[in-house]
Amino acid sequence: MAYELRQELRLTQQLVMTPQLQLSIKLLQLCRLELVDTIQQEMAENPLLEEAQESDREISEESLKSAEEIPDKQPDALKKLEDSVEFDWRSYVENSGRESYSSFNAGEEREPFDAKLTRTSTLADHLTWQLHLSSLNQEEQQIGDLIIGGLNSDGYLKTSLIDIAKNHLLEKCTGEKPDNATTLNHINWLSLLLSLQKVGRVLSTIQEFDPSGVAAKDLKECLLIQIKFLGKEGSILEKIVKHHLPDLERKKYKVIAANLNASIEEVIEAAKAIAQLEPKPGRPFKDQMSQYITPDIYVFKTDDEYKVVLNGDGMPRLRISNFYLKTLYDKNSSSKSTKDYIKNKMNSAIWLIKSIYQRERTIKKVVESIIKFQREFFDHGAAHLKPLKLRDVAEDIEMHESTVSRVTTNKYVHTPHGIFELKYFFNTAISSVQGESVASESVKKKIKEILANEDTKHPYSDQKIATILKDQNIIMARRTVAKYREVLGILSSSRRKDFC
Repeated sequence: MAYELRQELRLTQQLVMTPQLQLSIKLLQLCRLELVDTIQQEMAENPLLEEAQESDREISEESLKSAEEIPDKQPDALKKLEDSVEFDWRSYVENSGRESYSSFNAGEEREPFDAKLTRTSTLADHLTWQLHLSSLNQEEQQIGDLIIGGLNSDGYLKTSLIDIAKNHLLEKCTGEKPDNATTLNHINWLSLLLSLQKVGRVLSTIQEFDPSGVAAKDLKECLLIQIKFLGKEGSILEKIVKHHLPDLERKKYKVIAANLNASIEEVIEAAKAIAQLEPKPGRPFKDQMSQYITPDIYVFKTDDEYKVVLNGDGMPRLRISNFYLKTLYDKNSSSKSTKDYIKNKMNSAIWLIKSIYQRERTIKKVVESIIKFQREFFDHGAAHLKPLKLRDVAEDIEMHESTVSRVTTNKYVHTPHGIFELKYFFNTAISSVQGESVASESVKKKIKEILANEDTKHPYSDQKIATILKDQNIIMARRTVAKYREVLGILSSSRRKDFC
């Protein structure tokens, strides 16, 4: 078979991701805080980008128009993009970043954010403070530090005592804190056994610290430590926790009473006392700070219409630097390579500004479409949420479904009924008796309301909840009810039952 080289002409069509399209897609799926970081990074890398001030409206508009009107300065891809996308520079300069939540609350004086910040004491800090006040010697306090370092956020000891003993011996030999408990061949087992005994004594001391029940290995030990602290050793409380904790969890009081030769009343009173104990001693010392959500969009009702406002607080308003534009206009001011550099950076700046403007316009369209489909939610609340698909909104605003998906990712909207993620408004449909569809979030809310009003001595089973929903014209299987109940974090009927 002979091989040869030859030239051919072929005409093909293919989709190409232009730099402008890639940038638009990237910015579209960013939340507000991520967008601010991206803009700040672009401003640091592109000298032609500047943040416009309040008095720079006319200057910004002139500089942007001048940048566009430079003849034969832009690549063909940018020219085609500008022909296909309608862009109103005047609207961008006058409105971008001006209409925000602060404009609706201009009369309010906000407290500085740093005035609300404070450092809370962690569980490790609290225990270390008590450790240094104890009568333990220096070596035992070093062991105590290792034990405290092995506690999780709930206050349970998740590191084995043998590992703590190995780490202590390795620290003594090397004089520094170990990263892991390897290379212990030079440590004899007698030393390890003695170290393990010391760890046990220090652990017993730490288990007497506040909060009561800390440094336990499991729930049973945690509760027994607290019972000992209350002086109830040998009582029915200790017996139940030691031998009948699974039965107590399932509220099998008759079984417990029969095995302990006690009355039902005594078991119920003991169960009440055990319920007052803290299963997670580290709960009050959670070192995780609250995460506050900053909405990307605000929806306000004025008269009988809803107004969509993008959150522009802290969002830089960009403009093209007049200094570099003048340099580009001046034929004798700089070399050709310098002007080529300015042209490239200018095109990048224009692409960024246009992409931001297009992002804002797309988000606004999507939210306005959601309001149109979910008007009853905005008027009356979550119980009136309707089933909605991404395709419905995409067809309404004449965009692709993937674009709507990117817009609704990691973005939050402030509504008259609270702050919700945009994906919250898209729900699967559940059939009703009349053949209509009900949103899954509305059904979850109804299940929560039903269980909130139940008789705790005779709690509703999942089948009973399904029957009640059927009476409310909602068809749902028992297993679906159980799944929604678990999503809501509600226990089964046997665990919700109150025998008191």
